[in-house]
Amino acid sequence: MRTRITEMFGIDVPLFAFSHCRDVVVEVSRAGGMGVLGILNFDAEQLERELAWIDAHIDGKPYGVDVVMPNRYQPIAHARADPALVEAQIPAQHVEFMRKVCDDAGIPRLPEGEGQRLVRENVARIMMTPEESMALLEVALRHPVKLVVNALGTPPKDLVNELHARGIKVGSLIGKLDHARDQLAAGVDLLVAQGCEAGGHTGDITSMILWPQVIDAAAPVPVLAAGGIGRGRQMAAALALGAEGVWTGSVWLGTAQSELEPTLKQRLFEAHSEDAVQSKALTGKQCRLLRSRLTDAWTEPGAPKTLPMPLQTLATVEPLMRINRAKASEYMTYPVGQVVGDMTHERSVRQVVQEMLTELVEAAERLQRVITAE
Repeated sequence: MRTRITEMFGIDVPLFAFSHCRDVVVEVSRAGGMGVLGILNFDAEQLERELAWIDAHIDGKPYGVDVVMPNRYQPIAHARADPALVEAQIPAQHVEFMRKVCDDAGIPRLPEGEGQRLVRENVARIMMTPEESMALLEVALRHPVKLVVNALGTPPKDLVNELHARGIKVGSLIGKLDHARDQLAAGVDLLVAQGCEAGGHTGDITSMILWPQVIDAAAPVPVLAAGGIGRGRQMAAALALGAEGVWTGSVWLGTAQSELEPTLKQRLFEAHSEDAVQSKALTGKQCRLLRSRLTDAWTEPGAPKTLPMPLQTLATVEPLMRINRAKASEYMTYPVGQVVGDMTHERSVRQVVQEMLTELVEAAERLQRVITAE
């Protein structure tokens, strides 16, 4: 395939795969697309190990990293150096609310002593402020990354200039047309127009409306379509609407290489598209998640108001650890898009890529028959 995006990165297929799992990143890049590693859940040492592993297994194929630099967030200065400071910033009301939800469900508490250590270790791995993202980006720049994508907010123009000086392309996710202006002014090389069907942080506009709006407004800057893409027909629709490629995420969660443990994967396979709901329960910002009794708890009468990013995420560390350790499947949640309704069984990453491309060709051939029919 040939688009401006394939030429920009020297790849065979304009298929980008966002994942927190290094195996997915490697497999998609080796299959001709481009893997992008989400790095917000790694500390610097872990990220160095992950990127070194990718470098050793990706056969020289290009890959990127995804960071989070929100423009609005709650500063937590010095929190990483002093875990107790993080705990002090989380209101007791929220801690007690989450503990009660788990206690009422009969979900065991974490072991005394060890539990606090485990929680603090997990808190230290959550990097959701611009300052923390910059620290991780410094690690990434020691590796041959070809793309840096900002998943939330507008990257600083001086950072964009620095990345360009290193020969690295810069992209940003946007969920509404107004966001495109700031991103283009910052000098990004590509935009990812993400419809509200997507997993993770989203806006309110559907993909079919958002994609052409952004494509027209951003020209000649290329646009990747995101949100609701897990099959070849959806990829064909995005390309037909003028996108130069597609950005995918949720579809990789059900693969054999995914980072998810089996109980959570099974929840995804059993879910319907309407089970992917927008909620602030995990991050404090609107985020599409797998609906569960945990997400429902935050909508019930008497539930406290969610905290700003990243405090809401930090407040959910302990309850999520309890839920996952107990394999309390009805309370498990994870960012996932509405394509979850099409995810019914485990496949390999390579199978997903092959099936998407096969269906893409079939869709293109069908469209051609319709257009040329006499």
